Amino acid sequence: MGVQTIVHLLRHGEVHNPDGVLYGRMDGFHLSDLGQQMAQRIADTIGDRDIAHLRTSPLERAQETLAPLAARLAMTPQVDPRVIESGNKFQGVNFGAGARTFLKRPDLLRHMYNPFRPSWGEPYDEIAGRMVAAVHDARDAAVGHEAVVVSHQLPIWTTRLFLEGRSYLHHPKTRQCTLCSLTSIVFDDDRVVQVRYSEPAGDLIPVADRSAPFSAGGAPREDRP
Repeated sequence: MGVQTIVHLLRHGEVHNPDGVLYGRMDGFHLSDLGQQMAQRIADTIGDRDIAHLRTSPLERAQETLAPLAARLAMTPQVDPRVIESGNKFQGVNFGAGARTFLKRPDLLRHMYNPFRPSWGEPYDEIAGRMVAAVHDARDAAVGHEAVVVSHQLPIWTTRLFLEGRSYLHHPKTRQCTLCSLTSIVFDDDRVVQVRYSEPAGDLIPVADRSAPFSAGGAPREDRP
């Protein structure tokens, strides 16, 4: 056995988005009150672990999710643009009507022709490439210990599919990456030997929001469709 290092990919908490905008990489979207609770839950759950490095997406919701853990550990996170949300051509579109938005805006459907790429956003290979590079840098910064990297649902899920050698083609409902979940990558030296998954804040997520492609209020998940 070599030196074991664990890099936890942490999805951010719930965002305040009453208008149902697919906000993507847009500024000005912060955690909701529930999202703040989720962030505190993370700090309470893993704050006693052997964490030696913190890294976060530059977006507000990611940095706010990491803040309670960073305060508990008295550590300054590294902001890494490589773990930002995936690019999406639907960014800024109001999805208050849920999936019915595509009926009202048929022009949006022209971006849906190739789910393998995907045609509506940043290619999966590019997402995986930048995320895996950041994960390895986080591992290097925490060799023999643990690191926490705060990112977003689709980048985290794409990274897991890549590491497990699975197809990128999937339905959003199948993503095992709930709010404030941990996708934990276990390294033996520089080799990935296991990917674990846990939901420290799972009990805080409204039941109606856990698997639906759109939230109970009609707002889309940040990185869907």
